[in-house]
Amino acid sequence: MTLTTDAVVVGAGIGGLVAAHALAEHGLRVVVLEAAHRAGGPIRGGSFGSLPGVPLDLGAESFAVRGGVVEELAEKLGLTIEAPAGLSAWGYAAGRAFPLPAAGVLGIPSRPWAGDVRRAIGWPGVLRGSLDRVLPSRFVDTTDLGTFARSRLGSRVADRLVTPVAAGVHSAPLDRLDVAAVAPGLLDAYARTGSLSRAVASLRAAAPPGSAVRGIDGGIHTLVNALVERLDVRLGARVVGVERAGAIEQVRREAAAGAETGAAAADTVGRGDADWLVHIMNGQVLRAPRLVLATRAEFGPLPAAGAEIALPPAPERGADIRLVTLLLEAPELDAAPRGSGMLVAPGTTPGAVRAKALTHATVKWPWLARRVRDAVGPGWHVVRLSYGRIGEPTPEPTADEAARDASALLGVDLTGRVRDVLHQRWDGSLPPPTPAYRAAIKQFEDAVRAEPGLDVTGGWIAGTGLAAIVGHARGIAERLGERS
Repeated sequence: MTLTTDAVVVGAGIGGLVAAHALAEHGLRVVVLEAAHRAGGPIRGGSFGSLPGVPLDLGAESFAVRGGVVEELAEKLGLTIEAPAGLSAWGYAAGRAFPLPAAGVLGIPSRPWAGDVRRAIGWPGVLRGSLDRVLPSRFVDTTDLGTFARSRLGSRVADRLVTPVAAGVHSAPLDRLDVAAVAPGLLDAYARTGSLSRAVASLRAAAPPGSAVRGIDGGIHTLVNALVERLDVRLGARVVGVERAGAIEQVRREAAAGAETGAAAADTVGRGDADWLVHIMNGQVLRAPRLVLATRAEFGPLPAAGAEIALPPAPERGADIRLVTLLLEAPELDAAPRGSGMLVAPGTTPGAVRAKALTHATVKWPWLARRVRDAVGPGWHVVRLSYGRIGEPTPEPTADEAARDASALLGVDLTGRVRDVLHQRWDGSLPPPTPAYRAAIKQFEDAVRAEPGLDVTGGWIAGTGLAAIVGHARGIAERLGERS
């Protein structure tokens, strides 16, 4: 029941699939093992029952352009990149909607007196926010993003701008967001400039031109489909353990006798007597000199030439996310009255909007607008609402509740306009990383890479976002592929 191959990848999320694809480009035979019966992880597609020919993203729906790694991968796979429509995003706070200011970082404005900022927070907010430029730099508390923003810019900026954006993006209250984790470089920029708004301005000035987002004609999930078609992906294959082949005990004895562990292990790899053995629940064993863990393994510490490598501590459980996608017959939305989407500050009054974000998908993505129009004509729209924040219960939203929220956010009565609905749940999304968790991951990666033929990738290592995961997965595949 043992199958020999060149590389085994455990986990068929986007990180595992990209790593496998890159290894295959080196001419290696690669087997991808996935415990679930579907590949892609949080990248998933679907369609309305009434419009089966119109594909929809039920998870990630865009990617950051930075680095160019996702675009390069999509082009290799023969997929078509498409830019979103050039409409602004909006915010919703204190019961009112407003275009989000253009020049900011996580909602923190670079110019508190700018016209678009004034329209969002009013003159009282502008006057308080402008004090940031004259307050002594020691007048600050960087305990968390919310406290940092309030201490420098005041409550209106924090509540009406930073909260909708940062809390919407990270599904967590501001007081749970570590500044260094969610806004890399902001604290250093503040130390240089002595002002939070000046710090944001300096980060914006240094941002690469490619810091925008893009989509794919047909949906981001077509990345997964195209990769699976090109790879040997085995679904329903739960890995229950990994170990080295027999020579590992000899390596340990040599290490105990004084030989250098790394050198002894390196000598054995390539001879086949220190290959990785990957045990699947069905009793089959895969043997390969290269092993990539693209998911957080649940089978305990990893065997190594020296001490076993302990898995890093699990992060705090992330938010349970509920997505409700509505098909609406509403010609009033043709004019895109409130841009391409909206980020929502948490409401505190009964009947407040519970959604944390809304995407007007047929406005944001021209490819989707074309396909919906071709299928049912003008006046039909796809709107997606997202629910769920860390530390808050997430009752399953109904289609009626989602329609009420969309009505409040878009300023159009959508009662009775819902023609179809899709529900998607994602339990325990990745939370924003803390400095302690990032340090633990770095220590774990260093220990893993000391083992010849072993590496790790995926969102649990690289962080969230397609650009980060794809870039990381390709990097580890290049290191392992050099041994081919």
